[in-house]
Amino acid sequence: MKRRRTALLSLAALLATALTALPAGPAGADEAEQLRNGTFDTTTEPWWTTTHTTASLSDGRLCADVPGGTANRWDAAVGQNDVTLVKGESYRFSFKASGSPQDHVVRAIVGLQTAPYDTWYEVSPQLSVSGDTYAYTFTSPVDTTQAQVAFQAGGAADPWRLCLDDVSLLGGVPPEVYRPDTGPRVRVNQAGYLPAGPKNATLVTDATTRLPWQLRNATGKAVAHGWTVPRGTDASSGQNVHTIDFGAFRGRGTGYTLVADGETSRPFAVGTAAYEHLRLDSLKYYYTQRSGIAIRDDLRPGYGRAAGHLNTAPNQGDADVPCQPGVCDYTLDVTGGWYDAGDHGKYVVNGGISTWELLSTYERSLLARTGEPGRLGDGSLALPESGNKVPDILDEARWELEFLLKMQVPDGQPLAGMAHSKVHDAQWTGLPLLPGDDPQKRELHAPTTQATLNLAATAAQAARLYRPYDRAFAARALAAARKAWAAALAHPEVYPDPNDGTGGGAYPDDNASDEFYWAAAELYLTTGEKQFAGHVLSSPLHTADIFGPTGFDWGHTAAVGRLDLATVPSRLPGRDKVRRSVIDAADRYLATAGAQPYGMPYAPDHNLYDWGSNAQVLNNAHVIATAYDLTGAAKYRDAAVQSMDYLLGRNALNISYVTGYGEVSSHHQHSRWYAHELDPNLPDPPRGTLAGGPNSGIQDPYAQSKLKGCTGQFCYIDDIQSWSTNETAVNWNAALAWMASFTADQG
Repeated sequence: MKRRRTALLSLAALLATALTALPAGPAGADEAEQLRNGTFDTTTEPWWTTTHTTASLSDGRLCADVPGGTANRWDAAVGQNDVTLVKGESYRFSFKASGSPQDHVVRAIVGLQTAPYDTWYEVSPQLSVSGDTYAYTFTSPVDTTQAQVAFQAGGAADPWRLCLDDVSLLGGVPPEVYRPDTGPRVRVNQAGYLPAGPKNATLVTDATTRLPWQLRNATGKAVAHGWTVPRGTDASSGQNVHTIDFGAFRGRGTGYTLVADGETSRPFAVGTAAYEHLRLDSLKYYYTQRSGIAIRDDLRPGYGRAAGHLNTAPNQGDADVPCQPGVCDYTLDVTGGWYDAGDHGKYVVNGGISTWELLSTYERSLLARTGEPGRLGDGSLALPESGNKVPDILDEARWELEFLLKMQVPDGQPLAGMAHSKVHDAQWTGLPLLPGDDPQKRELHAPTTQATLNLAATAAQAARLYRPYDRAFAARALAAARKAWAAALAHPEVYPDPNDGTGGGAYPDDNASDEFYWAAAELYLTTGEKQFAGHVLSSPLHTADIFGPTGFDWGHTAAVGRLDLATVPSRLPGRDKVRRSVIDAADRYLATAGAQPYGMPYAPDHNLYDWGSNAQVLNNAHVIATAYDLTGAAKYRDAAVQSMDYLLGRNALNISYVTGYGEVSSHHQHSRWYAHELDPNLPDPPRGTLAGGPNSGIQDPYAQSKLKGCTGQFCYIDDIQSWSTNETAVNWNAALAWMASFTADQG
């Protein structure tokens, strides 16, 4: 098995641990103050200030005059160096702060006082909004005697005055016990249910016998009723649960609630509007992920920003990127494409499956019995390209495809025709950081067989879908796909270095047989040529069971090829068996969903949720939905639609994992520019952004400080610092877009 993971972010990029506000309390016997003179009774020593920032005593406080017109928050700061931290020890960081004029933001950090200035903890309160006293706890991820506490106040247009008092870093405090607020015990799809679709909910209760339930409309009137079904202990959450089936209700409206066991659910709708919106919002996400173009605020209000990585200072840019030392002696223009996740890296392997799933969303709309291509047409996504008579979803996917084509090794060079695996910063950067403010050197990383076959597969798929709109681009894409295929055959085992994880994710993978199968499938479906059919039919994967319990992803792409072989018309010998294999897999996922009290087609071995588990739920649902497209059997349609319930609130945490959908939704996903949690001047992620979801590995320090010993669904926290449970990523949103479009079509 290949190990699934996205970009592992280092401590240099990230930070910290527990951001939980606490009331200030008295020091205990084992607590020790780490700062000197935080009360400023007689002097400001040993606190320092940056150039052009002056500090003095004022009424027993340190007050600093912050100059206006600085570019960055760290351009004007007050701090203290030579602070000692002990790895694994919990600290209370507290202070009083005020600003004049009011409502300024100060960034308070605990980090390394020397290069590379790692940040281990940070918070950015807006002063005077919720009082002037602030207190937090965090656990140090390092042992050091060179920590600093600093208050960064630059970046304002006009000068202002920052005053500090009672600054304390108290070691030896008890760590906070994290208890998520899961709200009412009746868990529903908070976005809503289709009028003619399945309608199920989960009740968390100690009761072991059935209980009555009521469905109430927005006025509180009961419009349906019935009895719960006890399900015992749910392994994915450790909860005792009942299920509620109110699918017989066919009304429409908003503000419905379910009432059972003395609890009232969060409100939800019964209708189609939520999924029509989600189909589009999940795709609109990609525009604000674009690299190399200014994001227009008129198209995405609140998300406008300067172009990133266009060789405009401070960017070193993507227009002429060199390779890592020893990899090549040329530079490439690799502008464009999508930023992969919460960082500024761009990866061919993750970009590949993301592009495939967007193109597949469109291709399904053309081929499936319930497909509605007009819903994805020109003007549907409000893009700069809208109005060009090309479906907007193809315009968005092309932004990434053009980047993928640029990553191909030029003719005349060693490994010509292969694809570089990725481009990203030479070193990790911290949060928050707008793409246009990234000062790091950019580097091309070594070509790999896997990246080359991702290029071959997606370019071949693109060739058939863009042909009606741009024959020249379609021809260019197919030529690149053929060249990549030939290069991969010549270099079949050039695998990514699993240790190449500085500045970006390593994406390790030591087997390319699945990528060969996928690329051969796409080339055959586009060209019909016997050579590609031969590769498909001779692959051991063609007859293998490739639909595992945790689904397909960037490192497991054989299922992607199989799905297209089953749905895209062709004359492949034995195609009926291909289609049967998809239906058989759907039957297994159907059984999984039926056995899960929360109704999702996902049950990993030993209940160990994987990185990006939300996308795996969606991709398993994708297989079930494809079985519906192949057979027309209602059981597959209903199970696929029901899978959306888990993502939208019917889960142990009672949270919608999609920003802006449901009364309580994830909205602090890990990102360097959707970073409102750290900088009130920046936005939360846009509506329709999917969080990675529960991850039993809890690899980041913040999650480790909060979630140790967590069970399955509880291995998640909606905080920007939890990059292993709460990152945003282009492949995860692609899975959401495909399933949201399918679900909308069923309305």
